[in-house]
Formats: sequence, C-alpha cells, structure tokens
Amino acid sequence: MSPLLPPVDPSVTAQLVAALTPRLRKRLDAGVAKLAGRPVARDGDIVRLAVDDDTDLELHAPGGVVTTAEAIRCGCLLAPDCLHRAAAASAAPVAEMPDPVAEIPDPVAGEPSLTKAPRTAPPTSVPVTTSPATAGSAADDAPAGAVDPAPESATPAQRTAAAALHDAAAAVLEAGADGAGAVLQAELLRAAHTARLAGLPRAAGRAVAVVTALRAARDADPAHRLGDLTTALRDVLLLAHRLPEAAGPELAGLRGRVRQPYTPDGSLRLYGLFAEPVLTSTGYAGTVTWTADAAGRLYTVPDVAPGGAARAAGSADRAVRIGDTSLTHRELSRAGLAVSGATVSPTGRLGAGAGVRAVRAPGASWRAEPLDRLWAVPVAEQIARALASDLDVPKAQDTGLAGDTGDTSDGSTQPTAQDGRDGRDLLFLDVTLIGTVREAAGECLLADCDGLTVRLAAAHDDPALPDRENLRLLALLAHGRGPGTRLRVVARLTPAPLPRAVLLAASHPTDPDTHVDLGLDRLRRADLPAEPTAGTSVGAGDARPAPTVQPATASDEAPVHLLRRRVHQAASGGRRVLAFPGSKESEAARLRRYGLGTAGALLTALHATAAERARDPFGRLLPADTGRFATAWLGAAVYTEEVDRALCAAAWGASSPGLDSR
Repeated sequence: MSPLLPPVDPSVTAQLVAALTPRLRKRLDAGVAKLAGRPVARDGDIVRLAVDDDTDLELHAPGGVVTTAEAIRCGCLLAPDCLHRAAAASAAPVAEMPDPVAEIPDPVAGEPSLTKAPRTAPPTSVPVTTSPATAGSAADDAPAGAVDPAPESATPAQRTAAAALHDAAAAVLEAGADGAGAVLQAELLRAAHTARLAGLPRAAGRAVAVVTALRAARDADPAHRLGDLTTALRDVLLLAHRLPEAAGPELAGLRGRVRQPYTPDGSLRLYGLFAEPVLTSTGYAGTVTWTADAAGRLYTVPDVAPGGAARAAGSADRAVRIGDTSLTHRELSRAGLAVSGATVSPTGRLGAGAGVRAVRAPGASWRAEPLDRLWAVPVAEQIARALASDLDVPKAQDTGLAGDTGDTSDGSTQPTAQDGRDGRDLLFLDVTLIGTVREAAGECLLADCDGLTVRLAAAHDDPALPDRENLRLLALLAHGRGPGTRLRVVARLTPAPLPRAVLLAASHPTDPDTHVDLGLDRLRRADLPAEPTAGTSVGAGDARPAPTVQPATASDEAPVHLLRRRVHQAASGGRRVLAFPGSKESEAARLRRYGLGTAGALLTALHATAAERARDPFGRLLPADTGRFATAWLGAAVYTEEVDRALCAAAWGASSPGLDSR
C-alpha cells in the first residue's frame, strides 16, 4: 500500500479487478508490487504515477478521494482494459467508508462537522442512577390493550449482503494473509460496498479494516499487528453470522450508525483533563482533547484529518474549532472552557456549529474538584466499566452509566483513541513506580496500584511522538531518582491476563498540580527530581519501601495462548497451516488438564476442519469447505476474547461483566 497515492473508494477497486480477464488476475499481485516503487507526482487533484519511462497513469481525486473507475486513466496501449488501473487501485489506500461512529452532522451548522471524529468519544465517569418511576413512565402512558409491534428484522438485502461478507471473509481466512492477494481483497471490498448499500455500515467498515490490515501485513509494514488483523476478521465473520437472525435493538446495534445526531445541551462549564494524539492505520491523524464538566461527565474536542505522525504531533498547537476561542488543544488540556448553545453527540463529542459560543475559563488541577472525583472511583469499578464498554451491543449499555456507548467497532490489541469506544476504558489511577520490565514490544513501567502490580506501556511507538522517550525518563523515577515516586495517571485498559494499561498522561514528577500529556509533551531530565548526591542519606522517615514485585510465572497462567496461537496462525498462514500434523493432541490435552475443556474441544475442532478434505469418485481432492473452517475459527476466536476478558477482570480483582450478548 502506497501512502503517496490518494485513497480509492472500495467499489472502484472491486469494479476494476472484476473487469480483468482471468489471465490478468493472475498477474495482478505482481503488478501491484511493480507499482510500489514507481515515482509519484501530485498536481492539484491529479496524482501521476510513472508506470514506466514512457507511460503515466493518472488518478483524479477531487476532494482527495478517487470515487469512480473513470477517474483512473492509463496511457498504455491496452487502456482502459489494462492491468495498470486495477493495480494502482489495489496499491492505493482504501478510502474511509461510513463508520458506525463516523463523521457526525451538527444540526446548528446544518453541515458535517469540520473534523473527522476519532473512534473514541467520552462517557460519564461516575454512575448516574435513574429512578424506577421515570424508567416506567413510558410504559404507564401506553394505552391499555395496545399490542407491541413486532421487532424489526433484517431485510432480504441485508441477509444477502451478510452472506456475501461471510463468503468473502471465509475465503480470506482460507488463504491467510500470505495468500490473500489483490483479487481476494477486491472481493472483500465488493462485499463491503454491498453491505454499505444495504445499510450495514458497521460490517462494511470492519471489512475495510481487514483489507487495510492485509495490505499492511503483505507489505511488511512495521505498524502491522497480527492481533489487529485477527480482530477485524473475527468481527466481520461474527457480524455476518449474527445479522440474519437478529431483531430489534440487537439488529440496530449490529447494523451500526452512519451518522449521529447532535442535540442541544445548553451551557457547559468544562475543565481540561488531558490531550492525546491520534494516529490510525487508515491514514488519519490529529489530536483529541478530553474535558470534564462539574458532574464528572467527559466530553471530547477532536481535530483529526488525513495525515501522518507529523500531523498528530503538530495538531496539538492548532486552535480548537469551537466558538471564537483561540485556545489550542495543548492549552485546553490544562485550561477550562465555558460553552453556550452547546451541541453534543450521543457519545459526547462537542459540536462546532455556527450557534455555539465558547470562551476561555480557568481550569482545575487533577487534585482539585471536579476532576479529583474521577480518581475517587474504586479501581475495580473502573475495570468493570472498561471491560463492559468493550462488549458487543446491546448489553454493553446495561452498565448503569449515563450516556450512549454507540457501537464498538474495531478491537485492536492496543486500544487507542480511535478504537470506537466511548472513553469508559479510561482508567484514573494513583500509582507508585517500582521498576520496569522488558517485553517483546519494549520496556514497560511497573507500578503499584492499591496492592496490584500494573504494567504501564507506551501508547505509541512512532518515533515522531514522545511516548516511548517519556516512558524511559519515567523509568528513572523507579530506579535511581526517587524510587517509590507517587504519580496520578490517566491510562487506557489493555485486556490481558496481567494488569496492564497504556499510559496517556501523568502528573508532573516535581509539580503534582500540573500534568504531562505523554503523547504530546516531551519530558526533560530537568523535570525529574534531583538525583541524590554521594554521601547524602535519605531520612528514615522519608524512605518508602518499594512494594514486593511478584511477577506471574508460566505455571500460574492459564494456557489459553495455545488456542490463541492457532487462531493467529490461521489468520496469518491460512487453513493449510493448521492442517499439518503436529502436537495438536497434546495441546488439547493440556488445556483440559487446566480445566479448559471448551478450549480443548475448540482446538480439536479447528484442527479437524482444517485437515478435512473430501475426494470425488476418481480420488481427486475437492475444494475445502471454507464455511465449516470459518465457523470453527470464529468459535475459537470469540472464546479466546471472552476468556481474556475474564482473566483481565480476575487480574484486577474486578467482577467480570455479563457476556450473554454473544
């Protein structure tokens, strides 16, 4: 995937690939690889790609997106039936499709919002109770003898689109990332386009996420994560499986929402909480600033648009687009905002309509009201809230918190501000730094939080953002410079068998009344406490004994990784990888010994369906049953997700949320 080319609508790529002859389809992947290193020049809305020394290919992208097949023109003799047009569309990024929490219209302005909504929006952070009388008023007002209408069910077009998505995703799973070339990707994009037309934006968006992850994997993109591909593929298959039989609120949640309405919310007095960068794999970047009102409800002010890490780092110094205020995102995260005529989406995103007025107001310290109440919520309650926000609809809304969760899309292994969650996965913790631990992805901080040893990881690894460097400097606090340093932090939960979260912001090491946005601000060594000089002793009354760190050993952990590893192997290498003989019987037996009988049965079924091949009367192998293998893989993928969530809740000492929505 070439970031120099403009994004191409999925329907355009599907149309161009479908028009190729079978002979050209076999050469498509080689054509995509050939175009990857060719020079690209941009002239306004036209992007020119040099196919060779004598032939140029033009992509017309008014508004930055190629929306028709005719907008891709090639100068070769075989055009328009040449391979180059389809190869260029397959090499370009996939244009954003309407997402369940995508761009949101502001009724006051009468037009779409100025910035792309990040896939995270704010919730309330404190439970809001509803009186039973209020909850039952609607039922009391209903006429006696009235018959409830039948719940809405999926239309024939939606069932057909769901079946097409299932078949296309099953074909991708059959081939794996290594074998899912441009042709299979185009088939999945065609199914996504059909789903979008049928009114299934959530499934369509997840299908595009699969294609984006496949291209990143095949291009050896350093930002590729196998967990992202596995999660996106699981979501597509799960949505396609559940949609045909869903009805009522469940169907509405599975379909998703293309746009969310803004509703007037009167006057708001907001206090800056923190700001974080947004950097997505689909080519969007920017900043999201989180604010809270006097009741502890969270609101976001986003500025996300097409761009890369440079835009994510630079947008923090851009003025927020609300009213006439000149505050930048960096300033707003530490100041306050008085808004009149405010409009707010169901997920808490502030509108920027013409009738909205906003002026700068004093902020508040994290240790002062009203922000201090965010840290007063017990950790176990915060974990239960965060895990419930990660559940599928509609049960995730039954948590007793005010606000609308919207639809959870995506599900990456390291949650970020664009993951489709509503901010309930934010954790407000008081921690004591006690050390570091090295993991495969880099060094993590070890911190004591109410007796739990928590791993705090960097939110972004991109060198243009300061997350990783700030983490290294904070690690000094856990070693030579003041071991046992207390910090107040904002983190985002990462579901894992061990307590783990990604670090977003922290109180300043030497000034507890200020904070540092770890993805935007760069700490200096001068910001750390002075290093003790030789001969200087610490008074007995000032010394804080570091809590004892007892990392979990392999024998303490349930071997769910045996099943998870096979799920990831299938997503990467396809069905054939699991069909090879190996230690599958011993792995299933080990799972059963640990009391994970269901996991053992799922692993056995996964291997059995992968190796199952029938023969015709002449002894020739028949095509594999991709549907059966996809069903077995989906069961294993969903099971590992639920077990991970249960293990995460147990590690934090929280109650596991109900999982009956599955």
